[in-house]
Amino acid sequence: MRYEELTIEGRNAVMEAFRSGKTIDKLFVQDGCKDGPVQSIVREARKHDAIISFVPRERLDQMSETGKHQGVIAYAAAYEYAQVEDMLEAAREKGEPPFLFLLDGIEDPHNLGAIIRTANLAGAHGVIIPKHRASGLTATVARTSAGALNYTPVAKVTNLGSTIEELKKQGMWFVCADMGGEMMYRMNLKGPIGLVIGNEGSGVSRLVREKCDMTASIPMKGDIDSLNASVAAGVLAYEIVRQRIMG
Repeated sequence: MRYEELTIEGRNAVMEAFRSGKTIDKLFVQDGCKDGPVQSIVREARKHDAIISFVPRERLDQMSETGKHQGVIAYAAAYEYAQVEDMLEAAREKGEPPFLFLLDGIEDPHNLGAIIRTANLAGAHGVIIPKHRASGLTATVARTSAGALNYTPVAKVTNLGSTIEELKKQGMWFVCADMGGEMMYRMNLKGPIGLVIGNEGSGVSRLVREKCDMTASIPMKGDIDSLNASVAAGVLAYEIVRQRIMG
């Protein structure tokens, strides 16, 4: 289901968005605004586990498209989020071992959209992103995915490390991209697998990396030290695809 409205402004409109079940990624509230209607919106946002940022009125004025924000602006997801269990069920229905992408802090919406596109073409059963310090399913992500968001489910979780632990209990294992890892071509990447790709600058965080079973590096011969996150995801994903095809 695609939402028509991505930026929602004004107290009544924001409250109605929450109550109607729209997926709100972020709520921006004027700092110091304590009146009843705004506090009700904040309570509703917390109930729905939305990210809340308290910002100066000047920031809201800059963000506003209508000039009538009344101290609140909400960003709704362009698409509904899925549940991780939906992805595992999709793999079971296809008779395939689960293949998931887990993205640790991908903040550039163009990178996120490109990775979702790659995940779809590589036959992954879904993409998992964290709630904090990451891009949500914005209109830019939807456009960059070139339609893949219509077919590849994306789940948002509170804690990526805990999600990895839960999936391990269901038989999955995890490989993360890291320049200090073993060369990808020497690794066995078959079976139920989660591919963990890190932030554009700092890579996979230490806490998430420690949850992974293996780290894989991509051989590089050039003069710069790293690949774009979406390109790295594509290179590693297609080594997984190759090994699956070759059996």
